[in-house]
Amino acid sequence: MDVSTHSRPRLNVVIRIATSADGRLLAPIYNEAISSGCSTMDTIPVDTTYFATLLAGFTPRESILVAEQDLGIMAWGIIKHYSDRPGYVHACETSVFVARHEQGQGVGTALQTAIIQKARDFGYRHLVAKILAVNAGSIRFHQGFQYEVVGTQREIGFLNGAWHNVVIMQRVLNDVQPTERT
Repeated sequence: MDVSTHSRPRLNVVIRIATSADGRLLAPIYNEAISSGCSTMDTIPVDTTYFATLLAGFTPRESILVAEQDLGIMAWGIIKHYSDRPGYVHACETSVFVARHEQGQGVGTALQTAIIQKARDFGYRHLVAKILAVNAGSIRFHQGFQYEVVGTQREIGFLNGAWHNVVIMQRVLNDVQPTERT
């Protein structure tokens, strides 16, 4: 996504929790990201079953949110726990995928805002985003939401015949206090 500043969200965009029935609309957006070669380390296109399986395996503190309007889903974002290890109970990983033709229209901004709020509602304090270093637009987008670059994993991924670096970004929600969660 190449968004250097936040666009004003469309007024008729609805953000909601995804259901397994949404898979047929989520898959094309994710497959665009796969084919771009700069948004995910996945290389094989997915189908509706992929999302049904993903959603069925979620814990109560994981979710996919979708941004939709009358014509359908335009973007989706995920909140998933960072690790199964108990010490990471307050950390999650987030990602946002916007349909190519909707980028720059404010849909990603509306969705990212909702993702951050949902992570807060789930009790996450530490949000992590892993972004291919070649995706400068996504890095700028996350910086606009107070994510900061905390490191780069050099040549961690191999896609399309080349090694790729991954930038690790984080945002700490200082107002979220620790609780005894499992």
